[in-house]
Amino acid sequence: MTGDLFDYEPLPRYPETPGHKGEAETGREAANAMAPKCGRLQRLTLEAIRSAGAHGLTADETADALEMDRWSIQPRTSELKAKGLIVDSGLRRRNVTGKSAVVWVVPEYKRDVA
Repeated sequence: MTGDLFDYEPLPRYPETPGHKGEAETGREAANAMAPKCGRLQRLTLEAIRSAGAHGLTADETADALEMDRWSIQPRTSELKAKGLIVDSGLRRRNVTGKSAVVWVVPEYKRDVA
C-alpha cells in the first residue's frame, strides 16, 4: 500500500538531536536550544576522546580539554555512546565532585574486562 500516509521522513530523534526526560517544559526548552549546536559539540567531544587514545577521557576531562562547561559536554557523551561512537573503557577516574566517573574511549580502545 502506498500513499501520503507512508511517504514521510521521520523527525530526527535522540541521539541525533538532544533529548529530554519527561514532559517538563524546561527540559524541552533546553533540548530545543541545544539542537543547533548538537552536531558540532558531538564532533568536538568525539575528537577529544579519540585524541586521548587508550587513556580516554571522563566527561569532566573532555569539557576541560575543550574549554567548555561540563553541562554542555556530558550529554554529548551519552549521545555518542547511544550511537556506538564511544564506549565505556572499563576505567574510572574521579571527577570534580570526587565521585568515580566513566572513562570514555573510541571502540578500538575498549578493554576486555573479565
